[in-house]
Amino acid sequence: MKTIITFIIVFGVLVLVHEFGHFFFAKRSGILVREFAIGMGPKIFAHQGKDGTAYTIRMLPIGGYVRMAGMGEDETELVPGMPLSVELNEQEEVVKINTSKKVQLTNSIPLEMLEADLEKELFIKGYVNGDETTEITYRVNHDATIIEQDGTEVRIAPLDVQFQSAKLWQRMLTNFAGPMNNFILAFVLFTIYVFMQGGVAYTNTNLIGEVQANSPAEEASLKPNDKILSIDGKKVSDWEDFTEIIQASPNQELNLLVESDGKTKEVDITPKAEESGGKEIGLIGITPPKKTGFMDKLAGGFQQTVSGSMQIFKALKSLITGFSLNKLGGPVMMFQLSAEASKAGVGTVIAMMAMLSVNLGIINLLPIPALDGGKIILNILEGVRGKPLSQEKEGILTLVGFGFIMVLMVLVTWNDIQRFFF
Repeated sequence: MKTIITFIIVFGVLVLVHEFGHFFFAKRSGILVREFAIGMGPKIFAHQGKDGTAYTIRMLPIGGYVRMAGMGEDETELVPGMPLSVELNEQEEVVKINTSKKVQLTNSIPLEMLEADLEKELFIKGYVNGDETTEITYRVNHDATIIEQDGTEVRIAPLDVQFQSAKLWQRMLTNFAGPMNNFILAFVLFTIYVFMQGGVAYTNTNLIGEVQANSPAEEASLKPNDKILSIDGKKVSDWEDFTEIIQASPNQELNLLVESDGKTKEVDITPKAEESGGKEIGLIGITPPKKTGFMDKLAGGFQQTVSGSMQIFKALKSLITGFSLNKLGGPVMMFQLSAEASKAGVGTVIAMMAMLSVNLGIINLLPIPALDGGKIILNILEGVRGKPLSQEKEGILTLVGFGFIMVLMVLVTWNDIQRFFF
């Protein structure tokens, strides 16, 4: 249960922050956000906001989305002969169109639809109450809503509030805002983690920060602020130098030359063997010193965000040069990480969430159709050409990209299941 709660919180926050970036900048650009969804699949909760957005929670915790007007994501298509019902206001304008059998409107008019235009002319025409002798045309209010077949109520999408009606720079910023929010979240979380740790470690020194209780270092009488000068006669000047030697020497006795309280002494120590990343490394139970100033902690949060980004880029390079499904992870991998992090404590969960946020931001910026990066590439192409791609071509590219992502997700998920459960 602890793992499940951790997974839901981590996944929910990452998706919420990412999608809120798209949502916020779409709203600021005058684009109608028809639905803000957390999760995928069947709807389990919906609320129609006064701002025209339907806020929904869906059953499968594998993503989320912001459905913007004009993005080709409409789930309900009105076709001639379709039975529906309409609700009118005092001006005899349609303010609600019901296409769902799950919802009954008390003051609605049954209509067999013949023709409709909910983008330009804003009208709907049909036979009322099954009377095929008379066609009636109703004007549709600009802010009317439509109830989709699953019962979700969303606003209609006239041309003036569609995505393509916004300026190019506004659309580009709206597409970039999701990944941008993930980078901001990562910085905030890494900064919180640094504050929880009491400061940010600095490693361009050979000083010892803390010595863990009952560790090889404590048994060898090493103390905070001791300076490691050499190991087995090899001079060391910073943490990278001596941690590389120590980690490569599990269960092997090492001779350290240490400066302590102004005096130099030799210490024999045997690193304890521990497993990390599928291999055995040596540890002696020391940590680097920390910078504890407020600005140092902020700088530490930024530094860890950059460092996390570099790790993701290295992983992507490794994936390109030698593709393997074992280098990828999906929701199952994320659940496994949540299980391990929840056992380690709140700090580890925060650090993991920060790293996943960086990962989500970078992956979404890849130039793959259907991802934010692919959409930004299309925005740049539009700026160069002076006109956008046709909706048909853009739709095909998006469909191909979406299909590729879905196939990859299925393969990765199945591979994760085999790795962790078989």
